[in-house]
Amino acid sequence: MNYPLLTYKSPELIELKVDNQDILSYTESIINREDNMNTQTVRIFEGSYRGHTIENLEFPMVKPLVSGANGHFVTVDGSAHAGFPAKKIRVKVPTAESIELLGETEATASVNLDTVKAEKTEEERIAEIADRFQILEDMTDAACEGVVRGMIVSGPPGVGKSFGVESKLEEYAMLDKIGGMPLKYEVVKGAMTPIGLYCLLYNNSDKGKVLVLDDCDSVLFDELSLNILKGALDSGKKRKIYWNADSSKLRAEGIPGDFEFKGSIIFITNLKFDKMTQGGRLGKIKDHLEAIISRCHYLDLTLDTMRDKMLRIKQIVGAGMLDSYAFTPEQHAEVIQFINDEKHNLREVSLRMVLKVSDLYKMYKGEPRWKTIAYATCCKRLVS
Repeated sequence: MNYPLLTYKSPELIELKVDNQDILSYTESIINREDNMNTQTVRIFEGSYRGHTIENLEFPMVKPLVSGANGHFVTVDGSAHAGFPAKKIRVKVPTAESIELLGETEATASVNLDTVKAEKTEEERIAEIADRFQILEDMTDAACEGVVRGMIVSGPPGVGKSFGVESKLEEYAMLDKIGGMPLKYEVVKGAMTPIGLYCLLYNNSDKGKVLVLDDCDSVLFDELSLNILKGALDSGKKRKIYWNADSSKLRAEGIPGDFEFKGSIIFITNLKFDKMTQGGRLGKIKDHLEAIISRCHYLDLTLDTMRDKMLRIKQIVGAGMLDSYAFTPEQHAEVIQFINDEKHNLREVSLRMVLKVSDLYKMYKGEPRWKTIAYATCCKRLVS
């Protein structure tokens, strides 16, 4: 067997030979780029670097988007554009939707030995997305049955995460509603304190109960809250949770200082837990988050690109999302065309945005004024 020979020829050139045949040569610019074999181009629609505004520029991506307590950041190669340092720079973006991953850079493509897979067709990708959301429904059913103790659902805003979970929970509790019985689930949104979390878990601690924490991201950056959640999600036969401190709130509500939790918990978030735990910026919180992930089923809905979000819209609109508007085929097409044309300028690309635009179209009965209002209220800036 002949092994590859890597030869250092100069600071500017390294050659790779097999059986004396040139296979690859790396120039200095490629060597200096971190993770060059996996470099992708990222388009930044809106961002900033040390006070410099970035709008609709493309860079070679060095590290993927990271979301945390201080916001969203993507690391890129600044040498791609004049005015930026010729090194890796960390760009802050307002939301995860402020960037779009494109294909490989020319440098990467020229040295990639793997066979490039053909991009999946729209039908194939829509089928994959639909399957992910079917998995979401199946796992929610399993949580209702107590088979799944904890689940994390991650995905961009406005794609149907909450709707998918809550629809299944409503089916689960339908007989309770008819009979006037207490619901077997509770959906909580917004900020939360550790003592508030403890009380919520107690109130939903019975077997068959499901607690949904929808965008309650504050608990993910609080060490005490994470310790409480670890107890609730423990894999042991008994999941005991303790509050070993005096509390007037617990006394007032008649809640004991410890109890056994038998229910299930579903987290719905825009954050990517797995990406957040990469690196050391979160300190102690990182270890707690990793422990939460270890105790839960983790479902990433994989709607990471603009194409995927538009395909999700196509899937749901095709399933009758806009039927209640009674649009003609031409009106229907005009609304969707606006979403597609302005996708990079919209404040977010989501099912919610489709409904907002549809509301405006219906309000103005398709008169041109609807677009003026849509540009003013749905877009980040006026588009000429």
